[in-house]
Amino acid sequence: MISLQPLANLKPASLYFHRFSSKPRTKFKPITIHSLLQYNRKPQLAGDTPRVVVITSGKGGVGKTTTTANIGLSLARLGFSVVAIDADVGLRNLDLLLGLENRVNYTVVEVLNGDCRLDQALVRDKRWSNFELLCISKPRSKLPLGFGGKALIWLVEALKAREEGAPDFIIIDCPAGIDAGFITAITPANEAVLVTTPDITSLRDADRVTGLLECDGIRDIKMIVNRVRTDMIKGEDMMSVLDVQEMLGLPLLGVIPEDTEVIRSTNRGHPLVLNKPPAIAGLAFEQAAWRLVEQDSMKAVMMEEEPKKRGFFSFFGG
Repeated sequence: MISLQPLANLKPASLYFHRFSSKPRTKFKPITIHSLLQYNRKPQLAGDTPRVVVITSGKGGVGKTTTTANIGLSLARLGFSVVAIDADVGLRNLDLLLGLENRVNYTVVEVLNGDCRLDQALVRDKRWSNFELLCISKPRSKLPLGFGGKALIWLVEALKAREEGAPDFIIIDCPAGIDAGFITAITPANEAVLVTTPDITSLRDADRVTGLLECDGIRDIKMIVNRVRTDMIKGEDMMSVLDVQEMLGLPLLGVIPEDTEVIRSTNRGHPLVLNKPPAIAGLAFEQAAWRLVEQDSMKAVMMEEEPKKRGFFSFFGG
């Protein structure tokens, strides 16, 4: 079962993961990871700004766009300025998940053609004014032949040179696959978040994408394991987070449990992190955003099975 110890007294949490087997396991000493998930203070922004982060996976349907929406708004709620770029040409969905589909009048294509200014193409979220959306193109449209990685680099440089100042984070929602759209999306990035699920098809694609990111010069790669079901892990029907980390060898940014609220929030255009009361998956996204700000990570370690716990905080070990 996957469990995290409670964030008691708002102190650094001890993060534990468990893997079950019928065979006896050797005891492991608990490892304390100072993830500094302290909600009584603002996280300290690490690295040079703006941080250009591409969220990718290779395989479609693993939750890239959901991750982009929730991580982006979590960063905005933490007080950082964020520009989210939907780089999926012709199949954009980030505007739908954010509930901004009716406010996208201009895209990057119009900016490049000189039909509008960059600030006109940016859509500011009314709920959090420090969050802005920028779409590459309109649905079912094709990019001009000259559009590629250099155009996206120009776009990032233009965001840095804005009169109101550069954003703290530029988050790029990468399209599925490893074709030209993928290459274009990762070109301006200096760090990546790899979203995967605990199944072999997703992991094989994730491993391939990791190699491509490293070939492109992106060394700061962290992963989010999405749609984790503790009941299936306990029944040995799903790989554990430890198994996933051992296979990919990447730092772990977050673990997102399977949650029915994801579908509800998607259909409403209302990201999970804005839910009241908060959804368990929304809390996990918030913690992942906190670690992203401080360039921190969590670790999966193998331990003996603990007594079964129930309730909302069972995922966090409470």
